[in-house]
Amino acid sequence: MYQVVRKAEQNPAANRTVRFEGRDHGSGVSFFLVDNEPGQGPRLHVHPYTETWIVQSGEAEFTVGTEKTRAFAGDIVVAGAGIPHKFRNVGSSRLEIVCIHANDHIVQEFLEG
Repeated sequence: MYQVVRKAEQNPAANRTVRFEGRDHGSGVSFFLVDNEPGQGPRLHVHPYTETWIVQSGEAEFTVGTEKTRAFAGDIVVAGAGIPHKFRNVGSSRLEIVCIHANDHIVQEFLEG
């Protein structure tokens, strides 16, 4: 069995981010395909499972727990379950990231307003 979700069917949000819920497609993982402008990124939040990011292009600053790091195209960043985190596009061009959620659906609790 396999499924193909064509680009035309992905329905990006206003900020061009695509949300994929694995359970809707027989998959045990979910993800966001992020395409952010400089300065954009999600507020501080937490998940009950690990999240793995693959930076495809641009430059991001990640806050994971109390630590900060920068990541660039080709870098992979992992945050453990239950650790608050966020990222922001700190570059001068678009930031494209795949945000992999180790769960068949996305469970996300925002900690900042």
